[in-house]
Amino acid sequence: MARFQLLIIGDEILSGRRSDRHFAAAQSRLHQHGHTIASAHYLPDQPQELIATFRRTLAANANVISFGGIGATPDDHTRQALAMAADVPLEQHGEAARLIHERFGAAALPYRIHMADFPAGSSLIPNPVNQVAGAFFRNHALLPGFPEMAWPMLDWVLEQHYEDGVRDTVLSLIVPDAREGELVGLMDEVVLRNPGIAFSSLPSYGNERHPGPHIEFSVTGSPEAAAKAMNELQEGLARLQHVWQTSSPPAD
Repeated sequence: MARFQLLIIGDEILSGRRSDRHFAAAQSRLHQHGHTIASAHYLPDQPQELIATFRRTLAANANVISFGGIGATPDDHTRQALAMAADVPLEQHGEAARLIHERFGAAALPYRIHMADFPAGSSLIPNPVNQVAGAFFRNHALLPGFPEMAWPMLDWVLEQHYEDGVRDTVLSLIVPDAREGELVGLMDEVVLRNPGIAFSSLPSYGNERHPGPHIEFSVTGSPEAAAKAMNELQEGLARLQHVWQTSSPPAD
């Protein structure tokens, strides 16, 4: 299972002029391939902030999916920022340039052709909509901001550059009328004994899936680790005279 950092770039997202749709789409696609999101960052069209972010992700050898900022207008800085962060030149990719000339003819010059400029050493990510490619560089996928282009390009990246992973097992239960403050000790005990699992406690006053006040507990990990942690949680709840009902995570 691979973990990915999402970079969703654009002043229009931060200002509210457009709503982000990439997070949910990426989450669904990664889950289908057995991968997960490690973090997500919303970034402005600001070169220095983009350079600093890419320096951090490159140093961490992170898997990165970046949406936006690879066009040819003055507010598009993603391609240049990644090249500067990696300390490599921004070079015209021959195949990307050919595709742009083929698609736009004489209108490829003088501006559209700059969309073929990528960090030296990049490979291309095919764009099935208008053939203006994205780039793949050191596990960083540079995708356009347009969802209808970006999402099939992301599908291609996951199929071509990554093997499908094995999803973690998620086990959940609901404890009606429980109070978190009274169960923190039990939670600490379960987490301490099971360092390989992720644990969550989600209190609620009631929702569509489970009406009435309750806490939803979940453990995530390998099948064996999740089963062991859930068994210990249930034993602890029984000692404290709490009843519970099993639950399933929301559908994708």
